[in-house]
This record gives sequence, C-alpha cells and structure tokens, in this order.
Amino acid sequence: MADDLAKIEKKFGNLSEYSIQFNRWILKPIGAWPASLYKSRIERIVSKILIVICLISSLFTLIPGVLHVFLEKEDIYVKLKILGPLTHWLVGGFNYAVLLLCKNDIHYCIKQICADWNIITKKQDQQVMLKNARFGRYIAVFCTVFLQGGVFCACLALGAFKKTIKIGNETMDIYNLPCPAYNMPVDTNPTHDIILGTQLLSAFICSSSTAGAFSFVAVCASHALGQLNLMVIWINEYVNQPMELNNNGYVNKLGIIVEHHLRILSFIARIEHVMSPICFMEMIKCMLGICMPIYYILTEWSEHNVQNLAVYVMIIISMTYNIFLVCYIGEIVTEECKKIGDIVYMTNWYELSDKNILNLMMIITRSSMNINMTAGKMTNMSVLTFGKIVKSVFAYLNVLRQITMI
Repeated sequence: MADDLAKIEKKFGNLSEYSIQFNRWILKPIGAWPASLYKSRIERIVSKILIVICLISSLFTLIPGVLHVFLEKEDIYVKLKILGPLTHWLVGGFNYAVLLLCKNDIHYCIKQICADWNIITKKQDQQVMLKNARFGRYIAVFCTVFLQGGVFCACLALGAFKKTIKIGNETMDIYNLPCPAYNMPVDTNPTHDIILGTQLLSAFICSSSTAGAFSFVAVCASHALGQLNLMVIWINEYVNQPMELNNNGYVNKLGIIVEHHLRILSFIARIEHVMSPICFMEMIKCMLGICMPIYYILTEWSEHNVQNLAVYVMIIISMTYNIFLVCYIGEIVTEECKKIGDIVYMTNWYELSDKNILNLMMIITRSSMNINMTAGKMTNMSVLTFGKIVKSVFAYLNVLRQITMI
C-alpha cells in the first residue's frame, strides 16, 4: 500500500489530486467548477462563456418541449410519453442551476479534501484515506459512465431513426426527436440534424450536471468516511496509550480529535447543503423515470418494438441505480457518524481519569445528534426511503393504469 501512495503521488502530483480529479473533469466542461479554483483569468472567462452556452442550449430544448405539451392537440398517451424525457431536461436544468448557486460550498469541500491530505502525513493514516478515495473515485466513474451512456444511447435510439405513421391512406416515414418540439418542422434532414444535435448537447449538459452532483457526493462522502475511520483509530490510540505520558500532550491529542470531528461534521453539512435540493428533484424524477417507462412497456408490449422496449428498460435501470446510490450514501454517512459515539463508549474509558472521561463525553454528545442527508429537508435519504420510493412508483403506476384503462 505504501508503494501505491508513492505511485499515485508521482502520477498525479499530489494525493489530493487523485481524489478530486474526476470531479474537475465532469464539472469543468459545463462551467460548474468553482471559479476560485482556476489558475488563470482566461479559464475564468471560458467558464462564464460555457455557462451561457449551456443555459441557452438547455432552454432551446426545454421551452419548445413545454410548449408542445401544453399547446399541441394530442391524446393523453402521447402527452404522457413526452412527459418522461421532458422531466429529464427539467430536473437536469434545475440540478445545473443548483451547482452554479452552490459553488462556494463545492469550493469549501474541495479545499477541505486538499487540506486533510496535507495535514495528515502519517503513512498508515494516508493508506486509510487512499482506500476510501479509491472507492469514491470508482463509484463516481461508474455512475458517470452509466448515466451518460444511458442518456446518449436513449437519445440516439429515439432520435436517429425514422418512424412510420399513417395519414389517411398514405404511409410516411418521419424522424422522431428525444424531446418533441412545438411547431418545428423536423421532417427534413438538415432541420432534424440541427435540432437533434442541439438536443444531444443539452442532454449531455443535463446528464453532466446530474453526474457531476452524484460524483461530487460520492467522492466527498467517501472522504468523510475515511476521516471517520481515522477518528476510530485515533480514539483507540488515545484511550490505550500509557497514562504516564505528559498530560499536556495527552490533552492536546484529545483536542485534535475533537477539532477534527467537528471539521468532519461541518464538511458533511456542506455536502448536505449542496445535495438536498438535488436529491429532492432526483427523487421526483426517478419516480417518474421508473413509473413512466414501465407504463410505456405495458402499452407498447403488443407492438414488439424491440428498440423502444430496450430504451425503456435502460432508463428504468439507470434511474433505479441513481436513486439507490444517493439513498445508500445517505444511509452509510448517518450510520458512520453515529458509530463514533458507540466506539468511544466501547473503549476502556473507565480506566481514564475523570477529566479525560468528561472530554470523551463531548464526542459522544456530538455523535448523538443525527447527521442526515435529506431530500429538500423533508425526508432522509436512506435505504428505507428507497423502499418507499419503489412502493410509490407502483402505486402511481396503478393509478395511471386505472385512469387510462390499459
């Protein structure tokens, strides 16, 4: 493991870069990387230009899509079929806005990750941090590839091929779009290609904002878990060290542990501040993103359209994975924060002096306060919440079936 530390430091320049590099790769192309972390003025200007381009591209898809839903005279099933992809753009645009508004919190978290790698120089402690950083990086990469690949394949499958329709006695082949636009001629190749290209760009932006948020929470939560694991090691060392050590050094070590505990909790609070509105919107999107494709499968099963059915299954898997990931991370962070107090209590604290026992009680008292990742400050993100979401999906699906009589 020591060799791994040396190899990673040589390859990435420093160990903190290994943790945050992938977040930079995702957030920089959409201008969501904090401007204070850029090294030059040109990069800051380019970031602002990217933000303008991303916002215009997203609105170019969103506005015609919303107008199509409200102004086009179509039957209820067609409108419901548009609602699914339109929700992706709406929530993706919301997530992008949240990332832009929470740049200060993102900057704080990135800076604390770098500071922790600089403060903690003991090789054994760095090995614990590296193990968690590697896990967070793998989760971030897998989440991004899964999300971006699923959205791109779905857009191509829905927009790159023609569909056959009947008008009276005539049969026509026309192009379809991932997100139908209001009153736009898309039958001709140049027009369709331009609109499809714009929608693919906006889909990339929206999915990148979601992937950036999920990658951010995966990396930061893994880092927080690594710091909590270090606290467990430090507490055991503190309790088990010989009592004849210098009292000042003994108390100072406890002060470092308490201060580091408060830093971790502050770090988790910043993560929650960024992710709370995103989790709320993702929870709503995933309810629709799972419910609507299942409804589409039930209605189109008799047509045996393998292309559409494959897209719907892909969307269901992607949405299920996304919401489960956030719920699972929320569950793990909450449990690990509580565990610190339990571990302190399970040590040989009774062998310490009364003063030192009172000092340890500060950690127990602070750990007894629940630290939760929430969705809009209304519900905690946990595995139990994931189960409730799945139940809600099938309840909404049953209502939808009853209304449309399929």
